[in-house]
Amino acid sequence: MKLLIIQPKLERKLAQLEREMRNHPYADGVVFPEGYLNENVEYACQLARDYNQILIGGHRRLNDRPKDRAIIINRNGEIVLDRVKYSKTTFKSIEGLKVGHILCDELVKQGVKNEDTNAIDFIVHPIGVGMFSEEQFDEWLNEARKIAVSYKTMIIGTSHADGSFRGSDTSIPIAYCFDNTGEAIFVSKNDVRTRILDIRTKTVSFSLT
Repeated sequence: MKLLIIQPKLERKLAQLEREMRNHPYADGVVFPEGYLNENVEYACQLARDYNQILIGGHRRLNDRPKDRAIIINRNGEIVLDRVKYSKTTFKSIEGLKVGHILCDELVKQGVKNEDTNAIDFIVHPIGVGMFSEEQFDEWLNEARKIAVSYKTMIIGTSHADGSFRGSDTSIPIAYCFDNTGEAIFVSKNDVRTRILDIRTKTVSFSLT
């Protein structure tokens, strides 16, 4: 399975997502940040059908509390996971792979909150805005590495290219991937280029488009 790891800017529509899907027709799926879809879930389902790709990330229901939700949409445009933030971690079988999904600060507040943690193929970690300090950057990477080692699974995280937390002057875009031994496949700080991750070979390359 080949996944696009994208770091789009916050936007009302999904122009950046659609461009990446169109430019990478060989990709099996796209991983994007928490909240990126906003309320464009129906259109995202259409994109998944049109481009035959899996979408894994987050969206928002503005009238809900908390408003952020984890989402996975399959190639047929069907929503196979839609979980409210801070609820029990959910695992789904996606094309024969057991995939987990944790949202943003769930990483440090609750980690993996599920007893069914055997044979996880990978966990996706959509993050909202960038890190607000170097210390937070290091803390979150360390927590992600611990999860990879504890559950013997790959973990993949990505944030938006912009935005700050509660008015902080600092926003450090972050993306990363650790393998099931805790070894870094890539760690990105202030580099928002799209990456192409081959889950099978544990290799990563940059998009040229």
